[in-house]
Amino acid sequence: MNDMSALHSIIPSAPPPLEELDLARIRADFPILRQRVHDKPLVYLDNAASVQKPRAVIDAVSECYSSYYANIHRGVHLLSERSTAAYEGAREKVRAFLNAASAQEIIFTRGATESINLVASSFGGQTVKAGDEILITGMEHHSNIVPWQLLCERTGAKLKAAPFTDAGELILEEYERLLDSGPVKLVAFVHLSNALGTLNPAKLMIDLAHARGIPVLVDGAQSIPHLAVDVRELDCDFYAFSAHKIYGPSGVGVLYGKKALLDAMPPYQGGGDMISLVTFEKTEYADLPNKFEAGTPNIAGVIGLGAALDWVNAIGLERIAAHEHTLLDYATARLNEIPGLRIMGTARDKAALAAFTMDGIHPHDIGTILDREGVAVRAGHHCAQPVMQHYGVPATARASFAVYNTRDEVDVLVAALWKVKEMFEL
Repeated sequence: MNDMSALHSIIPSAPPPLEELDLARIRADFPILRQRVHDKPLVYLDNAASVQKPRAVIDAVSECYSSYYANIHRGVHLLSERSTAAYEGAREKVRAFLNAASAQEIIFTRGATESINLVASSFGGQTVKAGDEILITGMEHHSNIVPWQLLCERTGAKLKAAPFTDAGELILEEYERLLDSGPVKLVAFVHLSNALGTLNPAKLMIDLAHARGIPVLVDGAQSIPHLAVDVRELDCDFYAFSAHKIYGPSGVGVLYGKKALLDAMPPYQGGGDMISLVTFEKTEYADLPNKFEAGTPNIAGVIGLGAALDWVNAIGLERIAAHEHTLLDYATARLNEIPGLRIMGTARDKAALAAFTMDGIHPHDIGTILDREGVAVRAGHHCAQPVMQHYGVPATARASFAVYNTRDEVDVLVAALWKVKEMFEL
């Protein structure tokens, strides 16, 4: 299956109507959505930064702390055994969600940022040397830029970025040319852009790199809540994401890595639980995944991630994607009704968000006024300053959507933006 057909199997060209999801029931799962902001009903459209948490996740974290919390792996008492079982049970849920071959390939971290830093430090430190190149794209989040810059500073390697068009689409010819332009030792790219909404052709990009013997890391922080990810079908070497983007707690991340690569990599951090033997003369490291999980982890957060994946699976990622696709189409049409509003990122394969500017109005002013109307959006460079530099703007306003958002909320956003326009035209 090629990348385009894979995308269309996830996001149908003729999505089912919103009524196929029981949005009232879904919204009832989120206590935070019931509140009012500045005496207006909350319209939460900052989901690309972090989504809200359903009751199932809140209850799972609370239950852990109130009923069976203890440190994991090392205890022989009942609470430790229960915590260990729940923690490792969550690892198996992640494995199944990604269709990884083994739970040993699932490493828990503090977030996608730490997952990428782990690969940069351990894999990169082992394989990258002076004169080598690391290839990313021009639409990366800072978390997939800075770790590679630091590695290049340490090793004398060079970082290159494949460009994208004004529509926000990767220029594949340039990507392929850069793969051949030097000794590229690693490709790292964003699956779904947090600043543009672009869905990159991941399978094709991976295949092109692998044809040249180059391993690939995919930053899945934005894609993981919006479309099904099968790491074996993609054949990526590493895949990173954060729990808080997929309805789970903050402070938890996942790194998937192929077992052979992880086995060959040195530990990222030293400490408890990542060893099998310690003497003053030497240390022998634990088997995967423990080798990369030094110290006491965010136990309750990992368990909360497991509950979040259960919640998502109960609805179905295909239904979530179809709902968000329909909502994005509606929002795009409504936003384009506003004179002087420019949407940044109009890629054909796009999901979940609309970033925009308005003539003569700073995005921070847009965000501040929208907040007074109860609408939460993000205003800034979205930790993607090179993207802003591409378009020659300091920042954008960004409305991003989740399964609990509705057409009525899009209408509230648009009405509030008309108020913004009217205020600045006075």
